[in-house]
Amino acid sequence: MIILRNIIVAVFLLKAVSIAQSQNMAKQVRGTFINFVYQDERNKYMNPEGVDATSPKLWRLKVKELSEMGVEYIILLYVAIEGISFYPSDFLLPAYPLYRESPVEAIMNAADENNMKVFMSTGWAKNQDDNPGLPQTRAIQKKIMHETAKLYSKHKSFYGWYLPCEGVVGPFLSQYAVDAANELTTEAKTLTPDAKVLISPYGLRLAKFDDGVFAEQIAKLRVDIIAYQDEIGCVTEPAPMSHMKENFSHLREVHNKTGISFWANCESFTWEKGLNVRPSALIPAPFPRYLSQITGVSKAGVDEIISFAVCGIFDKPDSEIPIGHPLYAGKAYHDYMDWKNGIGKWKLLEASFWGDLKHDAIYKSVSFAYQPAPAYSGGNLTDGKLGAENYTDKKWLGFEKKDFIATVDLGRKQAIKNIAVRFLAYRLVDIYLPKSVEFSVSDNGINFTTVNTVQMDQYLHDKYDCWIDMAVTDNLNENARFIRINAVNDIGHWIFTDEILVNPEY
Repeated sequence: MIILRNIIVAVFLLKAVSIAQSQNMAKQVRGTFINFVYQDERNKYMNPEGVDATSPKLWRLKVKELSEMGVEYIILLYVAIEGISFYPSDFLLPAYPLYRESPVEAIMNAADENNMKVFMSTGWAKNQDDNPGLPQTRAIQKKIMHETAKLYSKHKSFYGWYLPCEGVVGPFLSQYAVDAANELTTEAKTLTPDAKVLISPYGLRLAKFDDGVFAEQIAKLRVDIIAYQDEIGCVTEPAPMSHMKENFSHLREVHNKTGISFWANCESFTWEKGLNVRPSALIPAPFPRYLSQITGVSKAGVDEIISFAVCGIFDKPDSEIPIGHPLYAGKAYHDYMDWKNGIGKWKLLEASFWGDLKHDAIYKSVSFAYQPAPAYSGGNLTDGKLGAENYTDKKWLGFEKKDFIATVDLGRKQAIKNIAVRFLAYRLVDIYLPKSVEFSVSDNGINFTTVNTVQMDQYLHDKYDCWIDMAVTDNLNENARFIRINAVNDIGHWIFTDEILVNPEY
């Protein structure tokens, strides 16, 4: 029966993946982890000073706002820490005033009201450095499970369990991690037979798929869902985006042979100060980077996308109780909702992340006011070939400390409705987005008329990531033979570009 179930699930997932991929539509982010307290500097904005993180009003509001964003799954990162609990416990001290609703109860009730699903955490036995391989850790986790199951499993929003057994999946998941997850899964299924069990391992960059051991270890797991951390926010290797997308494609193949759902945990953050250190706050990443992540895992065929985190990284700008970075959280929310609602440039940028695009300037001639640097001159701006988030990709043209000014000759006068240019940003090697991009058209290649000037978001808070953005002018009603692009570089850095798109198809 188990084999038959796995085959049926695999066939269903393959059909669903095929439909999504054929439509070239990125999946929306449907889940978020919730973090209750300030543990170290990383949580500086997620749990900002002056906001009572145990307040029922706070969590009822945030759950409602998350629902408005389209979030369906709430994953509680933990329900206890350092001997205190966020629910009524018989063996842990309360982290909240006993005269009011507990934070966990507030979230469960709000999730009930908004038709959402909650994964209850089994941790922490002590703190964020728990070792689930230790029997004493699992013993406390089981006590937490028994208490929370008794309190909350009858809620309609109770959907499953999150096991903070974040084993390393590179080169493959250890037997210790498999055994720990399976032991807790057995306990979960005993307490709540219909509940789903979720884990979210890391270390995907180290995974080895060629000898079959990785797949064998995954197949041993009795969990229902694996949400792999994509590690893009942690920047665990230089220019990690392409490698991450390749690994997720391999994971789809692995999961097609199991009954385990394949989810992505896309990291929405970058770092305010140092990289991957606790004395550095998590802040919103540039949305173009995050869009590439969710498009990449959608293309690989994930069943769902969740994120560490939506809550505390994205925040509704007019929220009654604001959390998240005071400047960037509202911007992140605005950009995500514009993409979700099909507003602005985002759907075209997303389409470019799916692959090469057809457009009316394919293989048309291009001339430059200033030539690209010899080391970065191999690209062709009208071949439809799009570069990756890596400045060594030969599809990029690099212009050093000067404006990028290019003229495209379409060969004949024709209707122009949409013009776009893609650019790379990577501050670590002095590659910046242009400040602004001027779009002009001409009949004779001599006298040009400006049709629009686009100011580009700089995202200067991002110190570590390599990502792609786009300047777009659309809703044009022009007829012309020549198009001129003038990308202004007034801060004396590099400009990298890989394609000028005219009337792109997407």
